[in-house]
Amino acid sequence: MKIAVLPNLSREKAQYHTERLIDCLKNLGLPVLMQSCFCETFQNQKIKFYDDFDEMIYTCDMIVALGGDGTIIHCARHAAAFGKPILGVNVGRLGFLAELETDEFGELKKLTSEDYHTEKRMMLEIRYTENGREKRCSALNDAVVSRGSMAPMLDYRVESNGQTVCEYRGDGLIVATPTGSTAYSLSAGGPIIDPSLSCLLLTPLCSHSLLTRPAVFGPDTHFGIQTCFRTPSEAFLTIDGEIFVRIDSSRPIEICRSEKEVQIVRLKDHNFYDIVHEKLGNGRNEP
Repeated sequence: MKIAVLPNLSREKAQYHTERLIDCLKNLGLPVLMQSCFCETFQNQKIKFYDDFDEMIYTCDMIVALGGDGTIIHCARHAAAFGKPILGVNVGRLGFLAELETDEFGELKKLTSEDYHTEKRMMLEIRYTENGREKRCSALNDAVVSRGSMAPMLDYRVESNGQTVCEYRGDGLIVATPTGSTAYSLSAGGPIIDPSLSCLLLTPLCSHSLLTRPAVFGPDTHFGIQTCFRTPSEAFLTIDGEIFVRIDSSRPIEICRSEKEVQIVRLKDHNFYDIVHEKLGNGRNEP
């Protein structure tokens, strides 16, 4: 089994833990693949380096992402594109999507005996217009439509199959997957949804209405989101907290379930609710 290791070395002690991870994988007889940009950093390790990122992902059998939730989400989109399972190692703060902490590398021995399983997580497909060009992108967590920092509240209209589903006035909207229900949507008052479900969650941001609440829609829902500017203003689309696009208000943003899925590797005997309690139950994030 070939393992592609994708670390975020900007995290504190990430290089140290990546070296430990590589040593552990080598001791288990698992070949390690990495991008050539890490060649100098890990030059004394027996690693196969790739100049072509896509070739590396295509060649590997599993991806191990070492970092925080943002790192794991970023790597998960690449994993989904090539149908590869992904194992998250937490060196961030929350690590909600991570399977292992840095003191749990002993669990990696289960990879050699195939004593693990994968959870399939649905993704979003987002279609939008940027600089007059139509683009599309996938998201594991969410897509957020929001006003600019200095802009007044905006009006939003959400349609499905040509019919108006709802209209909002406020700071923005979040369309989230069940995986993303424990991210930004949760902070905005949305519900926690079991990731084994297939559905789309629509959560308003600071809506100017007492009757506006988060709503859950079926997996086959196709959203069209239109922003309406009463005065010259600006709004933005943010995908998984990583991709930022200034919205063309004349074109709707289309969001639906993606045909791609992320396969999250599970090595430990715990369930989603164990993770919720561990990561969120105490009401604070440990540094």
